[in-house]
Amino acid sequence: MEHFKKPIIDSLIGSFLLSTLQMPDPRFAEQVIYICSHSHEGAIGIAINKPNPQLSLEEVLITNGLPVPKNLIAPIHTGGPVEPNSAFILYQSDYATDYHIEVSSTVYLSRDTKVLEDISCGCGPEKFIFAIGYAGWGAGQLEQELVSQGWLTIPAEDSIIFDVPDDEKWKRAAALYGIDISTYQDYIGNA
Repeated sequence: MEHFKKPIIDSLIGSFLLSTLQMPDPRFAEQVIYICSHSHEGAIGIAINKPNPQLSLEEVLITNGLPVPKNLIAPIHTGGPVEPNSAFILYQSDYATDYHIEVSSTVYLSRDTKVLEDISCGCGPEKFIFAIGYAGWGAGQLEQELVSQGWLTIPAEDSIIFDVPDDEKWKRAAALYGIDISTYQDYIGNA
């Protein structure tokens, strides 16, 4: 009889990872990462609360020969340390292209340049996050970090991704579940 190994945790797709004060890696201090892919092969997430003040979406559009829409206010986020020269767009599913990953029924992730082109002409997604790079974990790595390092997992809320100011996302995401993340001391990975 074959024995099947039960996964340590269920899939975290569509969840937030919040770093706690015990996070040993300073690159992830006060991070909110939205998990976009998670399987036995590893996990991929986009940090949603760390804008990069040295980059602007306006510059990206101009560099790509695209028009800049009037009243464009959209920072470029540092999505994570992996592939820091690759762009990703996280957006609400009321807009769609042929090439996207459905993270949840309301949020998609894409690297399709058509999304950027549509944003430039004002017919793209109304709410989006443009990120450079992503956070990635190999097989079993995220599960190990949840047990031994400073991560807390909670269900994601679209309003935190798209409507809350970046500097408030970390605390407000935790507060939705009654957690004061700035004093959270537990090492357990799930809320």
